[in-house]
Order: sequence, then C-alpha cells, then structure tokens
Amino acid sequence: MKRLFLAVVLLSVFCCSLMAQPPRVPESVRFADETIRFDRSDLYERMDRELMAFTYMHSTSMLMLKRSERIFRIVVPILRRYGVPEDLKYLMVIESNLDPQAVSPAGAAGLWQFMSAAGKEYGLEVNANVDERYHIEKATIAACRYLKRSYARFGDWLSVAASYNAGPGAIASRMETQQEKRAEDLWLVNETSRYMFRMLAAKMLFEDPAAFGFHVAEEDFYPAFQVKEVVEVSEPIPDLVVFAKEHGVSFAQLKRANLWLRESKLNNSSHRNYEIIIPKETGRP
Repeated sequence: MKRLFLAVVLLSVFCCSLMAQPPRVPESVRFADETIRFDRSDLYERMDRELMAFTYMHSTSMLMLKRSERIFRIVVPILRRYGVPEDLKYLMVIESNLDPQAVSPAGAAGLWQFMSAAGKEYGLEVNANVDERYHIEKATIAACRYLKRSYARFGDWLSVAASYNAGPGAIASRMETQQEKRAEDLWLVNETSRYMFRMLAAKMLFEDPAAFGFHVAEEDFYPAFQVKEVVEVSEPIPDLVVFAKEHGVSFAQLKRANLWLRESKLNNSSHRNYEIIIPKETGRP
C-alpha cells in the first residue's frame, strides 16, 4: 500500500513537472521603482535559474502563495508607513518562505530571519522567554529600520537586498575592491549572487502565479487571523495555559497567535507592557 501511494505521488509530481513551464526571462523587471534589465548573458542566466527554481519546487511555491494574503496584509502597511517600497516584502519571502516560525541552521528566526544580535540591535527583545523576532509587526518594523539604513548607504534596493544576505560591510568592501556601484555587478559567493535574482523571481511569481503553472483559487488562500481581543499586560503571567483558558482559548491557539511567547509562562520581571492576542477561531470562509 505504501509503495502504491509513493508511486501515485511520484507520478503526480512528474505530470506536474511536464505541464509546468517556467516563464521566459523578461527584458526587464520593475522593482521598487527601479528598472532591472537582463540584457547581459550573466544577468539573463541568473534570472532564468531562479524562474526555474520557483516553477519546479511545487509544494514550497504553493505554500508561499497560500500564506501570502495572511502575511502581506500585516506587513505591507508597515512597509508603507516606514517609507520602504512594497516590493521589499519579497525579501521576506525568500528569507522564510512566509513561515513565521522559520528558524535557520545558523539560528536566524522569524519571517525576516533576524539573528539574535541583529534583532536586539534593531530594538527587538530576544531571550528564552520572549523572542520578538517571531512577532510579525515588531520584526517588520525592525526590518524597515535595517533596510532604510542600508538604502542610505547604497542608494539602490537590489544592493540593499544583497546586504541583507551578506552584510552591508561585505557588500561595501566588494564594491570598493571590484570598483562597482551595484551589487548585481559584483562577483559574490553563490548564495548572495542568487539571492537578488531569487527576490526578483519571487515578485514575478506572486504577481502572476499562472505564468509559473500555479493556480490558487480565492478560497484557497489561508484566511487572516481573526482577533477576539487584545489583552494588555504589565505583570508576570505564571501559567499561560491557565491564562488561555481564562480567555476562552486553548494554549495551542494562544501560542499560534503569539509566537513571540516562547515558554508556558511570561516572566516579565521588568514589568514591560505587552499586548497578547486572543484569537477568534473561525471556519473556512
């Protein structure tokens, strides 16, 4: 039975692979009010590779598309408020695949994949009890601060993206030694070199999934989190299981809505003000 199931799955993947064809590399892409052209063979081939990658990693691409409405409706207004182009949301896509619980082997966490030290530098609380790298709104504000500082240094958003991956010091150093002004013209390690073009391909995927062979009906997008109430607390909570029950939800529901709560209690010895979301569970729309 297991062999039959595996054969069916493999056949399905094979058939999908035959049907899906990556879109052709366009002459250019508009990204954050800048025109990125692919009129050199190296630029063309780098973009072509990422378009193929998004086309053939079926389950990951579908999951990202389904998660997008839930995540973007929170993130995009914050980007606008802080003066960061909306297209920078695609940086978050390639960082975490739009998984708010994503953790890298190196320990980067959350949608924006902040390392612990960087998260603290940009105003996030990061410890074993509270980790705001998993707080979508606060982590997005921290990302905006990083991105704007980087833009003030480099002056173009594709170089900002490269610096998000490799670090601003590394990109600035390579620009100086290689006598170039834009990151896409640099000789970089493979991960950073691909990173910029993966972000451009992500924009194309989300703007036109059908061009990649993906069809997501309106009802297939994961619904936004519904909020029953927001509870402000400034005292420790010794047992979040009891706290959840007192507010009519399970501990699991409370945790899903507040991923920044990392334990079953909130220490809060410094009596900071926190806002805890009490979710309202709903059926499919």
